[in-house]
This record gives sequence, C-alpha cells and structure tokens, in this order.
Amino acid sequence: MNINITVIIALVAYIFGAITKVFITKIPNKFIPLQNTIIGIISAIICWIIKLEPNFITALIACMMATMSAGGIADLTKITKSEEDVG
Repeated sequence: MNINITVIIALVAYIFGAITKVFITKIPNKFIPLQNTIIGIISAIICWIIKLEPNFITALIACMMATMSAGGIADLTKITKSEEDVG
C-alpha cells in the first residue's frame, strides 16, 4: 500500500474535525488558520517519522502548503455561494 502526504493530511484533518465537532460547538472563523497550521505541523511530523519524507523542512513546507491551500479553497467556495445567494 502506498501512503502519501495527502492521505496523512486527510486523516489528521478528519481527526481534528471530529474532535472539534464533539468537544467544541462553534469555533470562530479567526481560529481556522491556526487549526490548519496545527494540522500541517502534525501531518509533517507524522510524514517525517514514518520516513515518507526524509527531510523535515520539506515535509513541513509541503504539509503547510496543502493545509493552507485547502483552507483557502474552502473559504473561496463559501464566498462564491454567499455571493450567488445575494445577487
């Protein structure tokens, strides 16, 4: 089985999402980038520990870029939907 960085990020994000839904009812939008940063760091640590990426800095950059991009895409879809509802 081939595990890649995307699978690790998806699993960590799913776990964080489940924890957030169970223990925290509402997170203000200003904390979403912080949550994405934590997900990226944890994902990078996991990728480095299991030797998916031998260089920690490379793993950190790849995971941070992926989580921040996903957060940006999610925000973009929300903005697009809200503009369609208004106009």
